[in-house]
Amino acid sequence: MKIRILYLLALAAVIGAYLAPRIGQDPAYHFFADQRTLLGVPHFWNVVSNAPFLFVAAYGVAVWRRARWAHHQDRWAWLVVALSGFLIGVGSGYYHYSPDNQTLFWDRLPMTLGFMGVFSAVIAERVSARAGWYLLVPFLVWGVVSVEWWRETELAGAGDLRMYALVQFYPMLAIPLMLWLFPPRYTASHRIWQMILWYVAAKILEAADVAVFHALGMQMSGHALKHLAAAMALWMPLRMLAEREPTSPSA
Repeated sequence: MKIRILYLLALAAVIGAYLAPRIGQDPAYHFFADQRTLLGVPHFWNVVSNAPFLFVAAYGVAVWRRARWAHHQDRWAWLVVALSGFLIGVGSGYYHYSPDNQTLFWDRLPMTLGFMGVFSAVIAERVSARAGWYLLVPFLVWGVVSVEWWRETELAGAGDLRMYALVQFYPMLAIPLMLWLFPPRYTASHRIWQMILWYVAAKILEAADVAVFHALGMQMSGHALKHLAAAMALWMPLRMLAEREPTSPSA
């Protein structure tokens, strides 16, 4: 019954994305509140606020090497998550240095690897180690295809973000459901809940970019703070790897 609930959610999400109207990229998306150039770097704070991703990724790789695993297949999705941090930091910094649709591709691409890596890891550790392992590569391919689909449709004059939206938001619905329905095979799983809360905070800050910029006296924008919140969201599950112990070796 529990598995069926996940299947129904996935089916509903795919059908909903298919039936939803096409979502084009808003040209105004690239005009962030903080346009300042400092030290010769355009959009300085939106660029440098990505640096924490690099430190979080380095930390993640270090703790991944020392972590204990109930099943050897559990480790690979978390390595993808840690390495995605390096790519997110570089890709987002590159985009914000010169924001447009072409550079936005390199901002979004590594994020899909992080989303799909976490999604696969939670499936492996809550539902089935074997399923999480087998789904990792197809999920990563799905993430890459979703961004490439958006780019190709944008170039054709009919941009379509529906597949990318599915990659970004469906795991944030399915992961809490799996945490609720299935018992953990490791301790410290509260860090996944903290990851979700930081991700929600990041999305709120992103939406409130201009409002936060004015509220803080035009010293820091919501989008720059969004990067810090997103880095915290990435740090939480990687911190979990350093704290947890297996509770069961079952797959």
